[in-house]
Amino acid sequence: MSWNDPDREDATVYKVVVNHEEQYSIWPEYKEVPLGWREVGKSGLKPECLAYIKEVWTDMRPLSLRKRMEEAARNRAQEPRPLPDNGRSPELKEDGLVVRLSKGRHAVESGLRPEKTPQALKEQIDRGYVHIKFTETRGGTELGARLDRKATDLSHADFDNQTGTVHLEGELTLDYVKVRCIADIDLQTFTGQGHLVPV
Repeated sequence: MSWNDPDREDATVYKVVVNHEEQYSIWPEYKEVPLGWREVGKSGLKPECLAYIKEVWTDMRPLSLRKRMEEAARNRAQEPRPLPDNGRSPELKEDGLVVRLSKGRHAVESGLRPEKTPQALKEQIDRGYVHIKFTETRGGTELGARLDRKATDLSHADFDNQTGTVHLEGELTLDYVKVRCIADIDLQTFTGQGHLVPV
């Protein structure tokens, strides 16, 4: 068997690398990582590295595109909604989401993509816009809320060690009603309790 035989098993050890757009690739371990890329701490044979990438790289959109799309979605959410045909402010529907999620506390989880990590949650908080999913509604109701930094409490959270809880409060409009979303999220499970308060 010749050295260049394409059927020869690849015994090269690779390392997983990622660029500033959060796009993943593999690179031979013995070579210096090219400019614009950094190691993520995973290395091994090609199939092992590719399996790792498949697991963590769930959103193929470049980071800059994801940010632009999030910004566009935020801007759409902030556009004034038209009033109902009668011209009056909307009344709360007794069977509506706002009323249901305002009664008691409900199971929630942090809406994080492509992976749930304390760093990803911290980035959302630093940007001032978080996604909270009420998991017990039909299909799950994910809400994007603009954070109230004064009411948000991170004093019980250790992001580096993934322990403790964060208390998040932010505002949004749901079913034409302005509400405050309040949630306490555990950093180990990214789940917790939350509710809405009409404002």
